[in-house]
Amino acid sequence: MLDQPGPANPAEDTLLRHAAMPLPRYTSYPTAPHFAPLAPEEAASWLGACTAEDALSLYVHVPFCHALCWYCGCHTAVTRSAARIARYEAGLEREAAMIAALLPAHGGVAALHLGGGTPTALGAEGLTRLAAALRRLFPFRDDAEIAAELDPRTLEAPMIAALASMGVRRASLGVQDINPAVQALIGRVQPAEMVEAAVRGLRAGGIGSINMDLIYGLPAQGVAEVEASAQFAAKCGADRVAVFGYAHVPWMKAHQKAIRTEDLPGAALRMRQAEAAAQVLTDAGYVAIGLDHFALPGDSMARAAATGMLRRNFQGYTTDTAPYLLGIGASAIGRTPQGYVQNEPDERRWLAAVEAGRLPVARGRALTEDDRLRGTLIERVMCEGSLALDAVPPAVLRDAGPRLDALLAEGFLQRRGGRLVLTDLGRPFLRHFAACFDAYLAPAAGRHSAAV
Repeated sequence: MLDQPGPANPAEDTLLRHAAMPLPRYTSYPTAPHFAPLAPEEAASWLGACTAEDALSLYVHVPFCHALCWYCGCHTAVTRSAARIARYEAGLEREAAMIAALLPAHGGVAALHLGGGTPTALGAEGLTRLAAALRRLFPFRDDAEIAAELDPRTLEAPMIAALASMGVRRASLGVQDINPAVQALIGRVQPAEMVEAAVRGLRAGGIGSINMDLIYGLPAQGVAEVEASAQFAAKCGADRVAVFGYAHVPWMKAHQKAIRTEDLPGAALRMRQAEAAAQVLTDAGYVAIGLDHFALPGDSMARAAATGMLRRNFQGYTTDTAPYLLGIGASAIGRTPQGYVQNEPDERRWLAAVEAGRLPVARGRALTEDDRLRGTLIERVMCEGSLALDAVPPAVLRDAGPRLDALLAEGFLQRRGGRLVLTDLGRPFLRHFAACFDAYLAPAAGRHSAAV
């Protein structure tokens, strides 16, 4: 059994109470639980409002893996069926063609992100065909950033060559933890040597920007295991490192029942793990960014954070500033200036729609002026950890006042020169600061993950 320290004093008890509070990650506002049924015709009208000055960002969701990782909270399925994968790939191309036809004009694709699941499930030839189709349908800017989420277990030389040929220059590797005992308990066995070989292969193939995702709060993890994984990422020279807290929601993701609740670290140990990872990475020269990201000083994300240009969307922290984020694939979420659009999450229903020539829209949210205002405030809080008081309208400030006062009283926030600023003590509670401006929030266990 892991060491599960209890609170040593009332102040620590307050920290643990806040750490266990379920709160959104604020990758959108309003958040996805507040989406409602949306007519495809309304989504189409939003696309039709695009102008020649508006840049596009494309997100393509591939919901397949060859094996299921038990910790996963993504929308994915296990398959090795070539026919199923080929039909899905054809569906992606059809949906992209429908979207392209609805855009009267645009300023070109500034970013393409391939996510999942595991995009490499399409195979080298499938990925190459998909990339060619997207380039036929949407003009890409010369400086477009093309990134892919990758499983180190799938990166043999032909796959790396295909990724490089389609213009991928940034790869995000799911590392999670390098300890073999932890890997066995989460269904994700990938020796550290395999990850190192993947990094070498990607860089040799011309994919030079490497992100690594780590997770704390996993079974059999102590502080030492989290520290070792952070040290490994730094040793590999990862340009960006994301350190996420594991969200155990077996009532939503049945496969997580393979992970025993009694084997998971408690709130106190999770806090220590998060702090330890941050210490290792900052000691190694990384810049701490927002809630859970770290970047080398020369990386574009660190530069964006330093200049107030950092953004947040469904992929987390990003340098992408395109006003149109277009989601392609089952469950994919996009955003236009008018609102959010989420595709049908069920693969069969998504396919039925695109094969019938219909936008596969299931849900979304038209934004009100209040949504836009509060969304901007929440994004700045999540990206900067501070907020100018004169940017907050008096009515919103009155509404947020009691929650802000509580954070000020507990030392999580300070007033400095007309700004509210998160303190060092309060840094793990960035989501609490953002939640002060959430007009829809009614925290409930099972809807959001623990704050730390």
